[in-house]
Amino acid sequence: MNNIVEFRNVSRIYKVGDHEQKALDRVDLTLQSGRMIVILGPSGAGKSTLLNLLGGLDSPTSGTITVDGQDISKFSGDELARYRASKVGFVFQSYNLIPTLTVRENVALVSEISKDHLDPDKMLSDVGLSDHGRKFPSELSGGEQQRVSIARALAKNPQILLCDEPTGALDSETGVMVLKVLLGMARQYGKTIIIVTHNQNIARIADTVVRVKNGRIKSAEDQTPVPVDEVDW
Repeated sequence: MNNIVEFRNVSRIYKVGDHEQKALDRVDLTLQSGRMIVILGPSGAGKSTLLNLLGGLDSPTSGTITVDGQDISKFSGDELARYRASKVGFVFQSYNLIPTLTVRENVALVSEISKDHLDPDKMLSDVGLSDHGRKFPSELSGGEQQRVSIARALAKNPQILLCDEPTGALDSETGVMVLKVLLGMARQYGKTIIIVTHNQNIARIADTVVRVKNGRIKSAEDQTPVPVDEVDW
């Protein structure tokens, strides 16, 4: 497998009044393509900062971030916008669906920003919601809304799918269902999945587990993933 992500000596420092807060401290990290990767750590460890940097939502204070051979750490605002549109899809704990648009319209929105987008009807069918396209988000359960957000993220046809606590707002049974859909869709379309979580169980189903604490990488190890159905949720 090829390396798709490389962090080299990456730090991210935020200024809070007269003080500096180091969210990431000289991080080195290499991630391979086509794998399910879980970034695990407690609140405030630096997980979301890693995700934001990788997603082009923020830029490092120092160091380099290379994604698919491109150094995105030096990108301008416009270049980062194009990178986000073409390379990455996002799935968040809050579903971020537009309430005034139908389910299908929410998924089809990506056709306006991605030239190589996938068919929205096919995406909805793949997540088991082909008969919900004319409904509005408020008419769906939390699990259904998260499946719509997965369909929308993958409809962009990104190389990397970034997920920030994607089951955090769901009960365990619904969360397992969403993880199955997420993992199945990503495998079907050959995507790299990166999930940020504090949930140790989700780490068990990953190919690679990256443990973060106090802004530093404590470990990054490959493992044999446990099937979702075999985890005691």
